[in-house]
Amino acid sequence: MGLSDYNLSGEQKRNIAHFASIVRLALADDIITEGEEKLLKRLAKRFHILEEKYKEILENPNDFSQDTPLSYDERIEHLYDLATMVFADDEVSKEEAGVLRKICVGLGFPIDNAEKVSDEAIHLILNDNDLDDFSKAIKRVNRI
Repeated sequence: MGLSDYNLSGEQKRNIAHFASIVRLALADDIITEGEEKLLKRLAKRFHILEEKYKEILENPNDFSQDTPLSYDERIEHLYDLATMVFADDEVSKEEAGVLRKICVGLGFPIDNAEKVSDEAIHLILNDNDLDDFSKAIKRVNRI
């Protein structure tokens, strides 16, 4: 952690941790595709991550602690926030859906159910469901 990191707000530190987790997920297959890079740049902008920090995270995402919520409800809320952010521009691409599946796994959803959970998250966000309806639907899809 650099000296400038000590001046960051709690929210900015969480944003950086979130972003680093997403980068780790994007790098799960050891490459960042053009679609993943486009999504990462868009997320960095939304998280207010400056270019220098963006490059630092891309080079060493493991240097930043993972900030995965512990409770199931918090993980669903985190998925809701990420899905809302990913689809805030009203665009749904194949690449974004793939990254969202990776995020689902990173949030602790079972690997064999991540596609179903991410597809449902996309459907719910595109249909303007609120957090309560989103949570209920994800719990139905991800019966644990």
